[in-house]
Amino acid sequence: MRLRRPLTVRARILAAVLLLSTLALVAAGGTAWYLQRRIVDQTMEETLRRTVTELRTLARTGVDPDTGERFSDSDRLLYTMMSREVPATNEGMVAFLQDNLRYQTRDIGVPLAQDPELVHAVSDAWQYDTVVISHLETAQREYLYAAVPVQVGDSTPGSIVLAFDRGAEQADLAATFRTYAVVAAASLALLAVAAWMISGRLLRPLRILRATADQISDTDLSRRIPVAGRDDLSDLARTFNDMLERLETAFRSQRQLLDDAGHELRTPITIVRGHLELMDPADEQDATETRELALRELDRMHRLADDLVLLAKSEAPDFVRTEPTQIGPLLDNILDHARQLGDRQWRVTERVEAVVAVDRQRVAQAMFQLAANAVKFSDDGSTIHLGAGLHDDEVALWVQDEGIGIDPDAQNRIFDRFAQVTGPRGRPAGGSGLGLSIVAAIAAAHGGRVTVDSEPGQGSRFTLLLPAPGVHRDMTDDEIIVDPDELAVGQADQDGAR
Repeated sequence: MRLRRPLTVRARILAAVLLLSTLALVAAGGTAWYLQRRIVDQTMEETLRRTVTELRTLARTGVDPDTGERFSDSDRLLYTMMSREVPATNEGMVAFLQDNLRYQTRDIGVPLAQDPELVHAVSDAWQYDTVVISHLETAQREYLYAAVPVQVGDSTPGSIVLAFDRGAEQADLAATFRTYAVVAAASLALLAVAAWMISGRLLRPLRILRATADQISDTDLSRRIPVAGRDDLSDLARTFNDMLERLETAFRSQRQLLDDAGHELRTPITIVRGHLELMDPADEQDATETRELALRELDRMHRLADDLVLLAKSEAPDFVRTEPTQIGPLLDNILDHARQLGDRQWRVTERVEAVVAVDRQRVAQAMFQLAANAVKFSDDGSTIHLGAGLHDDEVALWVQDEGIGIDPDAQNRIFDRFAQVTGPRGRPAGGSGLGLSIVAAIAAAHGGRVTVDSEPGQGSRFTLLLPAPGVHRDMTDDEIIVDPDELAVGQADQDGAR
């Protein structure tokens, strides 16, 4: 069995628009049709009542035109009534003397006397106690009529009947609504064309989104959807582009992690394999040295793997979990632990008492890395300065050494992964080359940055600049003032791997 292809969104939109428009036009036309028919019926009924009032006035105050006296019998009154009332185009009149048809209009109006069903239905109107206004439908017509009983003194009673051809009166209205139906159908056709074109224009971002999604592969996430406007579909396109940006960043990070891991792990593996292949198992000293070398390389691989995993996690939104942190005590804690890194003169050149929203563990990790680098590239007994201060809307934490410094050309790449600089004696400094990359990742995760100010032979100063909104220094009494309304405190779940 062949499955039917579902309707497209564009077709469903068009169907919905046409259905709702058709219902609206039918409801509006039907309501107008009903109200207009009521108005026509009311107009006919008012005309009949007005005519009845005139006939009653004639019967009560009128005189016989032949005698100049009051009417003496019913027949004469009926004759005078018939002669004085001129029926409208779709109106007719008949008069009865008891059950017998006595007078009728000729050559004008509706020939009521020629409709036997009507004549039979109203011939006994002389017996009514009052005027009757009602509807009657016969094989020939549909009538709205008024039957008026007439009797003068003790003369023979009679009646006069005035009737409208209701169908004829409604004919003009029916023609008008037939025209309305044609106009409504033409309007629906035009609406269908306009809705098809407009829906196509509105859904164009969705078609581009689908085409973009079809062209995306696991190796190419660079395509983006052009966005214009501020409507819901534009917001959807922006959200899709943001998703592609995150996916591209995640995939790029994964590829870089695999490339870096493959590149860096290959060297210790090659070293260990080469020494194992050349090792003499019978030579105890050779076996011991090879074992120690293998353990060192394995430790190096372990540290490298930890650093790579940390860098990969730095792309996650919960890499840092900020909380209000006192910068002064944090700097003191960093200094206490940094003293264990090497035989240096450790000094705090500036200390600030402020509360800033940061991830204290990640900031301490970055500062320890900078302190370790300062030890690595300086001589024993030299001075290493630590400090913290507020500048504009940023808190600055720095580490400054008196080491070998960094060449200007190298300063542009030291934060790249696996970038290496020369050690104190021109030899490679060792390490994985990921330390400063980790520092830069921690700063970026806070929305900040890390800078370096260095001259060869004069030492280096690395500064961690982190956002500190709402925190500023009062220039009058040099006191730190914190505006709690502007202090942004991030909330995140606990990171068990931290």
